[in-house]
Amino acid sequence: MDLCTDDANQLADDDGETDSLTELSEISVLIGVESSSIRRLFLASIDDSYTIESFRTPKLNALLVRPWVNRLHDPEDISIVYCLLANRVHFLREQSDLAHQSVNATRATLCELVATQILRRFHEANPGQMGLLVLARIPIEGFDPFQGAPSDLEEEWRHMQWPVQERGGHEMKLTALELAIVSESKFFISSAACYRVVDAINRGQITYTPLSFVGILPDHYKHLPISIYNAKKARLLDHHRLIVPRTRVVIEFIQFLVLLILYVFTIINRHQGFTLWELAFSIYTTGWVLQEFAAIIEHGWELHSQSLWSFLDASFIFIFGICFIARLYDVGNGTLADGYGLHILCVAAPILLSRVAFNIMPDNVVFISLHAVMKDFTLLTFIAFWCFTGFLLALQWLTTSDQLRDEQAPGWLTVTKWLLWIWFSFGSGPVLMVAFAFLGNTLFLTILVAMLTNTFGRIVANESAEIRFHRTVLIFESVKSDSIFSYPPPLNILALIMLLPLKFVISNRRFHTINVFLIRVINAPILLLINAIERGIQVPRPRNKKSWFGWQFTGFSPHGDVKAVFRANLPMYMSNKINQLDPLDEIPVLEADIVTTSQADVSQARLRRATMRDG
Repeated sequence: MDLCTDDANQLADDDGETDSLTELSEISVLIGVESSSIRRLFLASIDDSYTIESFRTPKLNALLVRPWVNRLHDPEDISIVYCLLANRVHFLREQSDLAHQSVNATRATLCELVATQILRRFHEANPGQMGLLVLARIPIEGFDPFQGAPSDLEEEWRHMQWPVQERGGHEMKLTALELAIVSESKFFISSAACYRVVDAINRGQITYTPLSFVGILPDHYKHLPISIYNAKKARLLDHHRLIVPRTRVVIEFIQFLVLLILYVFTIINRHQGFTLWELAFSIYTTGWVLQEFAAIIEHGWELHSQSLWSFLDASFIFIFGICFIARLYDVGNGTLADGYGLHILCVAAPILLSRVAFNIMPDNVVFISLHAVMKDFTLLTFIAFWCFTGFLLALQWLTTSDQLRDEQAPGWLTVTKWLLWIWFSFGSGPVLMVAFAFLGNTLFLTILVAMLTNTFGRIVANESAEIRFHRTVLIFESVKSDSIFSYPPPLNILALIMLLPLKFVISNRRFHTINVFLIRVINAPILLLINAIERGIQVPRPRNKKSWFGWQFTGFSPHGDVKAVFRANLPMYMSNKINQLDPLDEIPVLEADIVTTSQADVSQARLRRATMRDG
């Protein structure tokens, strides 16, 4: 059996999907030119500041948004959404210019709205499975920002921030979905069209090879195209199913529970010196840290920080690193039992337990708010620490020559205690102590509470968009490109030690063969379970099947008939009668398509009607 042969279902089916999608991919290769053209047009047309609510009003929607959509939308061009989101990233980063800060924010908002409307038109024009395949290419197809640009221009302005790894022509490419996450385009991500694709990726219905700049153990011998997955045609041990987001989330949660169990037993037996529990915890956690490090460098910290529990993982890795150094100190002093390292490790308990809660309820608005306010809290705390360091220096320097001569000057630790507990001593600088207490307890706390309240209120006001955004981040990050993620901790350490040197001495094909074989052998029970579950899910079940007793369980609800009447299939003659009474061609225009005619010099924008078909 050739282990390098990919599943037949991973490629396109025999119904002509491959040819049609290949034709689409060969259109609009001038990404750099198109992005620059859009930037030029937006700079010339937007000179005022507007909010997203203003753009969504019927008047501005007809005057600004829809004309841009009509001008830029091309049914054969799937790269326009990428170019618009790339311009949004550019305008957001240009906000440092205070003179045009609000205008650049407006241009970025308009880019997001136009991209959302264009994606919506693709969504309406492409229903069904084949339509989903076409729609999926828009947010997850990779494009090079310098694609189509002159070679001399690319050599001058392309700056290599990472060592480029060979990917068979897919180097330095980004997806529109990644740009949407980096630019926090929550309105775009929460749209029905985008979330249709995201949900299909989460369920494994859409399969593709993710793009990344750097991998610890890269295996890019084969690049699978974007396709529809069919469990009935899949082979028994399909290792690509390990990167399906809903499966990957469960696997990573189980791996974290194993880490938590080892941590608990290590702390329980901390009085017995160096135990087997501590050895197992140290080895397993090292593998888990390696996995987290690979996740950070795969798409960069800017995207990884959008993950809901990224700050918890970073905090635990920091504590584990300090614990490792302190444990080496304990070994040198011969204090393995109750050493400094284990005392430091105890501090990680709140972080690990909070991480479990975040995993169980990732869509809870409280945890989403905590993630957002932690960013503001960390920033404000750093600023306060930097500013109030002056009090520490002032109190340290308020010493007389006699105190220095008699070695009675307070040390750094003593002064720090004075600042933490202002009642500890007023022996040096009482005016400074009072000023510190007033500024710290009044000014700092007032600003902190105001900032956190504002952040929490903003998140609650856009709860649905925030939930979908963070869910999209989790789904996008779960589709892993690096093969190191296919090896569970601590086997990923052995895989790195054994396979990485081997990669430089054998061919890419042979390395791919060995890598896939090891992944399938190690994950065979999981792959068999995944295959059985997915085959069972795709088996069609009759909806009108009666129970043995002639009744359906509705969860002790008296409103079961309300759901049943809408699930029932109407006879053909009733459907025809409904169509005659209310033809779909005579439905009114959408609310967003209502155009105000108060200004006579403004021509009425072209009205369009949404096709009333299921996508």
